[in-house]
Amino acid sequence: MATVINMPRLSDTMTEGTVATWLKKVGDTIKEGDILAEIETDKATMEFESFNSGVLLYIGIPEGESAPVDSLLAIIGKEGEDISALVSGGTPAPKDEVSSVADAIIPSAVEGTQTKSAPAAMPAGVKVITMPRLSDTMTTGTVATWLKKVGDDVKEGDILAEIETDKATMEFESFNSGTLLFIGINEGESAPVDSVLAIIGPAGTDIAGIAENYGKGDSPAAVGTTEKTTETPTTQATKETTNITIDNGRVFASPLAKQIAKDKGINLSQVKGSGENGRIVKSDVENFTVSTVQTTVSQPETRNSQPATSQPFVPAGEVVTEEIKNSQMRKIIAKRLAESLFTAPHYNLTIEVNMDDAMKSRAIINAVPDTKVSFNDMVIKACAMALKKHPKINSQWKEDAITINHHVNIGVAVAVEDGLVVPVLKFTDAMSLSQIGAGVRDMAGRAKTKKLLPTEMEGSTFTVSNLGMFGIVEFNSIINQPNSAILSVGAIVEKPVVKNGQIVVGNTMMLSLACDHRTIDGATGAQFLQTLKVFIENPVTMLA
Repeated sequence: MATVINMPRLSDTMTEGTVATWLKKVGDTIKEGDILAEIETDKATMEFESFNSGVLLYIGIPEGESAPVDSLLAIIGKEGEDISALVSGGTPAPKDEVSSVADAIIPSAVEGTQTKSAPAAMPAGVKVITMPRLSDTMTTGTVATWLKKVGDDVKEGDILAEIETDKATMEFESFNSGTLLFIGINEGESAPVDSVLAIIGPAGTDIAGIAENYGKGDSPAAVGTTEKTTETPTTQATKETTNITIDNGRVFASPLAKQIAKDKGINLSQVKGSGENGRIVKSDVENFTVSTVQTTVSQPETRNSQPATSQPFVPAGEVVTEEIKNSQMRKIIAKRLAESLFTAPHYNLTIEVNMDDAMKSRAIINAVPDTKVSFNDMVIKACAMALKKHPKINSQWKEDAITINHHVNIGVAVAVEDGLVVPVLKFTDAMSLSQIGAGVRDMAGRAKTKKLLPTEMEGSTFTVSNLGMFGIVEFNSIINQPNSAILSVGAIVEKPVVKNGQIVVGNTMMLSLACDHRTIDGATGAQFLQTLKVFIENPVTMLA
């Protein structure tokens, strides 16, 4: 008797799954242990193996489509077996897929699958590339730059585009070779994960209807692609003329080349690229010398030095407004902070810290050659040590339990042009002050150029936000969930203070701790701030 295979629950939080790839097709012989498909869950893409043997008679969820857990995924049985009752009793199928004659069912099931599943209906060698999920929280992506245009040859490993996620801008490389036949998402446009990004295949292949079967890419999109790509040769010609791979301030280089340049202290804007489209590759950086810098760099410098667009003239007494399209980052910030504020019951605790000894200690530390430590670095170190003494602050709320984190990963809020990102210092309690300072400077610099990796912004257990450099004396922050608390750090203020019964000039700093009352009670938060105050006011205690 035929066996119904349902969409499996592959993680504890999975409610639906997406069939990323079918590794078997209708009519194939299946053995126990064979991998049927790759299924994308809310956490990862996993191989799904068969626990049954027989012939694959029916596919209920085509590639690229999603369905709830326990939906009809496939039917395995004997060749020629009548499965009409199983199909109609599982997921409703189109009329042409169900027949009372078993011999008619298999061909019609294949045909129905081809109608919905792009890979089954594709000409030989054609691959549909969908918007990738580049971070665990990514739901939509924005194409920042296309590095290929329709008609270009694509090799496996070539960078197709730069894609902006909710956390960073990342290079997206091709895992296929062929010709770029179709672009489904133009530069600057956003689309959900798994939308049709591009189609690659043999040159001249007819791809009519393929994009539509994925629910994307109608004729207007194709027209838009043509119009967008007509600008590419001009841009490329400019780059070739200047012998430098700069485009509006962005340097195009392979990740390995960027890492080598960083290690050697080489400015990539001075390196001539020999890779595809003038891209800088490993050998370009390794062979670079200062004498190889081209004088033609003056052209992009002139272009980049042009003044920014002037502000529109606003006549007195007239109402003038301007709409700015929300970036993907801004949308995510709005969504998550609203969720945090309206789901977590916030309360704030404030304490004043004497910074006189901290200022003296910092001056001594920075007197050491090649050492640079900021007050924020000292606050982060003090937080890490205080969290080890008060682990309830280092917690996360779940409906059925509170998770206490015995590791300390501190997120540091960094302001960027489009909003705010929170790179994470992993295992902060084990880092020295100089390591914390170097780590924060490195990640803050890459955050401003959108070069942080998603993994560098995940896993925080506590967050620090500092507006002291802007002269803000005191403020309250919204908790960066799933953290249970966030520390707001104000500016150091010189003012009269009382010491030993005398009024003297002192330096103080305000700290405000926002807590989630579901996990942290007021007394617990107050005890944490007391410990934090001791560490900051007496930095030598952080060495104990």
